[in-house]
Amino acid sequence: MKLGARMMKTGLAVAVAIYIATMTGMITPVIAAIAAAFSIQPSIYKSYQTVLEQFQANFIGALLAVTIVYTLGNGPFVIGFSIILVIALMTKLRMNENTIVFAVVAVIVLMDPTEKDFLPYAAARFASLMVGILSAFVVNMVFVPPKYETNLFKQIDRSTSDILQWLRITIRHISDEPALKTELNRLQNEIRKIDQTYLLYLEERVYRKKERFAKARKLVMFRQLIATTKKSLDVLKAFNRLEDKIEHIPSAFQDNLVQELDKVIHAHEKLLLSLMGRIKKTHKESLREISEPDIPMLVENLITMYEGNRNPDNLVLLPLASQLMEYHYHLEHLKSLLQSYQRFHYDSHRNMFEHK
Repeated sequence: MKLGARMMKTGLAVAVAIYIATMTGMITPVIAAIAAAFSIQPSIYKSYQTVLEQFQANFIGALLAVTIVYTLGNGPFVIGFSIILVIALMTKLRMNENTIVFAVVAVIVLMDPTEKDFLPYAAARFASLMVGILSAFVVNMVFVPPKYETNLFKQIDRSTSDILQWLRITIRHISDEPALKTELNRLQNEIRKIDQTYLLYLEERVYRKKERFAKARKLVMFRQLIATTKKSLDVLKAFNRLEDKIEHIPSAFQDNLVQELDKVIHAHEKLLLSLMGRIKKTHKESLREISEPDIPMLVENLITMYEGNRNPDNLVLLPLASQLMEYHYHLEHLKSLLQSYQRFHYDSHRNMFEHK
């Protein structure tokens, strides 16, 4: 099993929280450890947000717990009622699920029956929770953050390559159906992970004006890269869904369909290679003169086939032609963005792919 950055940060944050709680003489270091485990986040910005939200949850939970203990006591059913109350209050304040869970933990920890003076006891446990939250924040600040930019492109490149490989064999009717179905599910999950990584990269804060401008351009480019990859997956799904129908259309049209899609795949691959700096900047065909698929001709052929024999099955392929047109549109948009991006940031982005 590969140890990820978040796993390492969680373990380190828990260790730091226990160490600080022990060194300061707190009687409940385990509470600090629990708070640290709840508070660790994948990015510095999310960690900052979590500190604010969990401080609010901790304070509200503590205030509610102290008030109820002094008015109703801390019996089992009273604690249960308090949890219902704090969940309702947090939901009303539109807190996220993790913050609500943390508030519930705070109430349970503070209302735990004790023979000691309640107020000092509650204050000590409140302090333990805060030590855990702050320990997680410090670890997030000093721990080397993941390179979301590099990871994002690697994920996009890997998923796109897999999709295009499956497209090549699927349009030639040589793909294994069970294997393809499994791969489609995996690729859909990979797309979701790409979206999550993009959001983490989006949330990363850049403080220098020049870097902010460069990142804004990268965000636009990445968003289009993801949109184009998603569209290629839609085309693969369409071919998989209509494979039986395609096998029964004239062989000449099938050959033409393969040729046109090969052009689209070639264009997509060439754009990715150009982005990685693997195509010479001076090469005249790096971004221009990519063979363009004649999608309107495919649609015209489908209509001609339908008009010739009035076979309604032929119309089923029209959505496929529409998907191809959208795919080609996304590629053209990606090409224009990439031309602009390379004009301004060609040298600065190459290090991102050197150790791919």
